[in-house]
Amino acid sequence: MSDHFFWLTKEQFAKIKPHLPTDTRGVARVDDRRVISGIVHVLKSGGRWPDAPRDQYGPHKTLYNRFVRWAEKGVWADLFHALASAGGPPAQVLIDSTAVRAHRSAAGGKGGRKIRRSGARAADGRRKSTR
Repeated sequence: MSDHFFWLTKEQFAKIKPHLPTDTRGVARVDDRRVISGIVHVLKSGGRWPDAPRDQYGPHKTLYNRFVRWAEKGVWADLFHALASAGGPPAQVLIDSTAVRAHRSAAGGKGGRKIRRSGARAADGRRKSTR
């Protein structure tokens, strides 16, 4: 498999490899670098798991299962904390300049700026229907 399909270089993967779980049982595990590249591909593209190219990243079920299993084990959070605490100046700094515009009356919600009683207070009050 060509290295241009991987999202991580060999040097980058070498830094995160010690933080990945090694307690596997059963069938030989698909290459972690390949699977992480498939996971990054899906997350970056915003596509569905089945849309990941199988010939490049392996079965989509493997990508999904590994992503979910590692999330449940806290592997992703531990990995991000370890990399963030490693220090050093970042190679890239990203700034999100997303702006969301709302209609000038959007702040009031449905029906404008009426003051409405909360559901808890309304429950204590008179019933509006009869049996």
